[in-house]
Amino acid sequence: MKTLSHWLASPWRRSVLAALAGALPVLAFPEPSLWGFAYVALVPWIALVRSAPTGKRAAYDGWCGGFGFMLAMHHWLLPSLHVFTLVIGALLGALWAPWGVMVRHFLAGTPSRGRIAGALLVLPSGWLLVELVRSWQGLGGPWGVLGASQWEVEPALRLASVGGVWLISFLVVTVNVAVAVLVTVRQARVPAVAGLVATAAATSAAWMWSPRPQADGGVRIAVVQPGVVDGPDRRFAREEALTRQLAGQDVDLIVWGESSVGYDLGDRPDLARRLAALSAATGADILVNVDARRSDRPGIYKSSVLVGPEGLTGDRYDKMRLVPFGEYIPFRSLFGWATSVGKAAGENRRSGDEQVVMDVGNGLRVGPMVCFESAFPDMSRHLAEDGAQVLIAQSSTSTFQWSWAPEQHASLAALRAAETGRPMVHATLTGVSAVYGPEGQRIGSWLGTDASTTAVYDVPLATSVTPYVRFGDWLTRAALLVVAGWCVGLGLKAVRLRRAAPEPRVPPARTAHGSPARPGR
Repeated sequence: MKTLSHWLASPWRRSVLAALAGALPVLAFPEPSLWGFAYVALVPWIALVRSAPTGKRAAYDGWCGGFGFMLAMHHWLLPSLHVFTLVIGALLGALWAPWGVMVRHFLAGTPSRGRIAGALLVLPSGWLLVELVRSWQGLGGPWGVLGASQWEVEPALRLASVGGVWLISFLVVTVNVAVAVLVTVRQARVPAVAGLVATAAATSAAWMWSPRPQADGGVRIAVVQPGVVDGPDRRFAREEALTRQLAGQDVDLIVWGESSVGYDLGDRPDLARRLAALSAATGADILVNVDARRSDRPGIYKSSVLVGPEGLTGDRYDKMRLVPFGEYIPFRSLFGWATSVGKAAGENRRSGDEQVVMDVGNGLRVGPMVCFESAFPDMSRHLAEDGAQVLIAQSSTSTFQWSWAPEQHASLAALRAAETGRPMVHATLTGVSAVYGPEGQRIGSWLGTDASTTAVYDVPLATSVTPYVRFGDWLTRAALLVVAGWCVGLGLKAVRLRRAAPEPRVPPARTAHGSPARPGR
């Protein structure tokens, strides 16, 4: 019978196993929502990488695992992008190749206590840098950041208020490294247990001492979710009918979903008048989302537009971070062929220049974001810094109704609320609409993908500033310093070893007969 090591001797088998191991964390995210699984999901991948016979093989294991992770997180894109989804997964998966080398460096063989202690600090820092790099909008953004799997765990949300989703990711990876050591290196249980204890202590400290948002009244916000309605005219009529039902319900703001208006309101004053009439009838401003070619500048924009009883208020936010391939194709000259194999953007949409905080009346200030932007922690943090009392994400997942994407997207608002200490409304055209309080707690029930209705939420407000808003992404900067320090240490060690190595002895020259040559006079 072949042993496991013999079976893994095949590079292809090993690569497939690494990809499968890398895909496991997706089970911790919605829709499965097995959040506890996140704390052991990386263990098979780490165990495989540490057994790599060479550093090069460890890099391949890291790459293949990253490919599996990315493909699993974005599997719902397959019907739209087809084979190009695999290309994206392979490109982004390569970011984990250096992490694979790091895992082998610290955990291969029987590591010392010092190496294990280093692994508990450097490996989570390395993972964090991978997440940070791939969070760049041009590489797909921070969809599926590991810490986001803990969106419904109250202690994790407390951690988010201190260090953002990055702190949760760091501690989740730390636990996985410690468990992997416990499982694979029995002689090194002490530092592994110490790592688990330190993680528990950090979580407890955040739970006990991090400041909680201070309550400051509340507002009533209505969400209008029309569901899947074909055609911009029929969709507008459905939203109009649903909004009329809110008359007399004493709401402070009405929010429509992404692409709820399919025409530029400057070109369609009739639609602007109908929206103004709705605002007057309900006694609340209406935040709509226009997806259309602009009349005052070239190009197609997705814009949050505020409408009051007198018409357009002049408050407008143009979406800044567009969805790669869905709303634009990066390096179109290179990747433009994606339009021939899937539903990639035929024309690049235009992006806005700055975030906007809107005054919607009664002293209420809201910060709008559009769809994909709710995945970026820095955007919600900046809106909180600029005085937004409520964060709003207008979204639509009509293309992915059947997948895990709507639930996962709605869950991100819980993290953004906890990070900033500001309530957040996730309002969708279709998909899952949800509202969360200042601590990330769910308010009311979700509106599911099959809903075509309105819902009114009593949203509590808060005034305090969280440590994450105050200090920003301090943990990612610390992780960069840790990894840089480790790299410098490796370089200095290599220099010392090279200097300490004995000079190679040069054998004396010999004559043609083999006897040592006599030095010439």
